[in-house]
Amino acid sequence: MSVDLSIEYARTLESADPVPSLRDEFLIPPHGGGERVYLCGNSLGLQPRQVAADMQAELRDWAALGVDGHFEAERPWYSYHEALSEPLARIAGAHPHEVVATGTLTANLHALMVSFYRPTKQRYRIVIEGGAFPSDIYAVTSQAAMHGYGPEAIVELSSPSGGRLTAEEISDFFAREGESVAMVLFGGVNYYSGELFDLAHLTRAAQSAGALVGVDLAHAMGNAPLTLHSWGVDFAAWCSYKYLNAGPGAIAGLYVHERHHHRDTLRMAGWWGTDPATRFKMSHEFVPHASAGAWQVSNAPVFSMLPLYASLDLFDRIGTAALRARSLRLHRYLRTLLMAFDDRLRFLTPDADEYHGCQLSIDAGDAAATVQRRLQTAGVVTDFRPPSVIRVAPVPLYNTYVDVWRFASHFSTDDTQ
Repeated sequence: MSVDLSIEYARTLESADPVPSLRDEFLIPPHGGGERVYLCGNSLGLQPRQVAADMQAELRDWAALGVDGHFEAERPWYSYHEALSEPLARIAGAHPHEVVATGTLTANLHALMVSFYRPTKQRYRIVIEGGAFPSDIYAVTSQAAMHGYGPEAIVELSSPSGGRLTAEEISDFFAREGESVAMVLFGGVNYYSGELFDLAHLTRAAQSAGALVGVDLAHAMGNAPLTLHSWGVDFAAWCSYKYLNAGPGAIAGLYVHERHHHRDTLRMAGWWGTDPATRFKMSHEFVPHASAGAWQVSNAPVFSMLPLYASLDLFDRIGTAALRARSLRLHRYLRTLLMAFDDRLRFLTPDADEYHGCQLSIDAGDAAATVQRRLQTAGVVTDFRPPSVIRVAPVPLYNTYVDVWRFASHFSTDDTQ
């Protein structure tokens, strides 16, 4: 099948796409006299233009109001996090009272595992994805150690074939060994391969075996379709600096299914996790908020949280279903172009739409470092994972078909280029 490899065709695809890019709402890093081709939103999202004005408004409120800004600022700081719950819940596929913007990713995971990793002599193992992000491995290993267990308590579940982990392989594992599993902590999307896991099936299989299920959504939140509540996931956490475009080190978030809200659950308690109706009574008895807010230890860091308002407004302007459809079209175009330009490439990311987000992980072999240098010189921003993998993420909010074309046109493992 012939493929139109011209940039004019890329422009035609962009103009014809039913979901318009919101590229003009973001600040694109410069390159020479123009802009970089920024395809690294899987590491750090771009800054929404509205953030600077919002930041100045908060600084003015701080200057003019001082401590009174907690209740008198345009967005009162005391309840600053509350208005973020609804838009975050729409992306997570949850109820607003099941999510809260708080903390940082790994700190949130630790706080959640204090509640949901409760091992017994018979049921003590933690199942994580094979090739999980190192921070997740550190987190679960240290949680197991706090209960007196060593590395043998950690199971890295991957396909024996070395390929995609199938539903059958998940079911077989929990049928064989589920009685020893206390908790699952899986990534929604694997950071390295870009594989989107079947979280619905994973949750059913693990919970049927008696385990609790948590998900690290760092690479899935704002990138892949999520319905955490209907899947029955017990808990989840995410960062906001990737696909949610909240800036480096920005506020993170967590989800707890509502069935856990009213239980006498062990938590890392803090003042902000208490019931707001009684918080200022200053009681020494911890009365938890009847929501995911019970896991919010501290008050909202306003300047770390502020960029989320601008970014989530953009998500709501288009809607998650439309963004997902655009993302799949961009991803398919990227694969098609790359294979047309260089048919020697190997993709780590599964091909089927239901098993990937926007990221494509490309194994460029021995030429990878050379390819990455060529891309950098051309002003194309991607992520290189030595020795041979280049990760590229056409983010549907701000990337275009022309971005994809420019990347692909510079991507070749031919050393003569």
